[in-house]
Amino acid sequence: MHFLDQAKIFIRSGAGGPGAVSFRREKFVEFGGPDGGNGGKGGDIVFEAVPGLNTLIDFRYTQHFRAPRGKGGAGRNMTGAGGEDLVVKVPVGTQILADDEERTLLADLTKVGQRLTFLKGGDGGRGNASYKTSTNRAPRQHQVGWPGEEMYVWLRLKLLADVGLVGLPNAGKSTFINAVTNTNAKVGAYAFTTTRPQLGVVSHKGREFVVADIPGLIEGAAEGAGIGDRFLGHIERCRVLLHLVDANDVDVATSYNVVRGELEAYGAGLEDKPVVLALNKMDTIDAELVEALSAELREASGMPVYPISAAGGIGLEPLLDALLEHVEGPVEDKPAEAEEAKPWSPL
Repeated sequence: MHFLDQAKIFIRSGAGGPGAVSFRREKFVEFGGPDGGNGGKGGDIVFEAVPGLNTLIDFRYTQHFRAPRGKGGAGRNMTGAGGEDLVVKVPVGTQILADDEERTLLADLTKVGQRLTFLKGGDGGRGNASYKTSTNRAPRQHQVGWPGEEMYVWLRLKLLADVGLVGLPNAGKSTFINAVTNTNAKVGAYAFTTTRPQLGVVSHKGREFVVADIPGLIEGAAEGAGIGDRFLGHIERCRVLLHLVDANDVDVATSYNVVRGELEAYGAGLEDKPVVLALNKMDTIDAELVEALSAELREASGMPVYPISAAGGIGLEPLLDALLEHVEGPVEDKPAEAEEAKPWSPL
């Protein structure tokens, strides 16, 4: 399935049904009078956040959504049937934006099952029975029904994850997410192996959290260099960022500062999020150099550094503990207490 995180669609709610012009015609009823019913209400446009979707690819092929109009009224004061609401199902984390220069945010669907009536259907028109008065006993006027609302909107998906992976290209982000989750992200010995966001679920010490991997950032990404910073929106909702630095970089402090500078240039609160810093690929250098590079990173960042090897599975346990503290609070190892064997009993 292809990944698509932006789509422009046209939506229109249903128009109201027309009112009826009718007069009562029954045997032995001398003065029947008007009995035209009102028209039915048009269908609403409803957005619903549903589980199981993580892309907007469906909206590439279906871009127009029109709710049915209400049915017309009928004689015997029968009101027309209302048009059914049109439910547009979107992934959790979808934002609805106005089609203007500012892309004004109109709605944000962040919870499973969240529903939003976005466009109201038009009201049904009045039948001639509603125009009857003491001086107008045989009205023949009616209303055709109120029109529905229509507009173009942009859908923008921001994935919901607890941890966001950031770093330069080839820092080992895809290898890390493959090591700690069941994700099968593409890994290669060249830059920009990851071209679209990836999600994975980490199970650690009986608890779970979601990790999002995005394409690597290079200097000038805020101005469009490389893949740019368009995918940073997918980690705006993360509770903590995991910053991976390649131990084989010429200058690890510069590598760290380049990514931090791009996060600050992007804004949206990313520069203020908690960060866990890890020095990856420690298995490719000796222990003395690992300590020297870790000290250099600590001095540049002012935070603890976790030396790891995602490919070799080294150092992942304390790193996941640190991430879990930011996601769910302090991690407490439960002491393994041997339970006394109890005799079997059917009761």
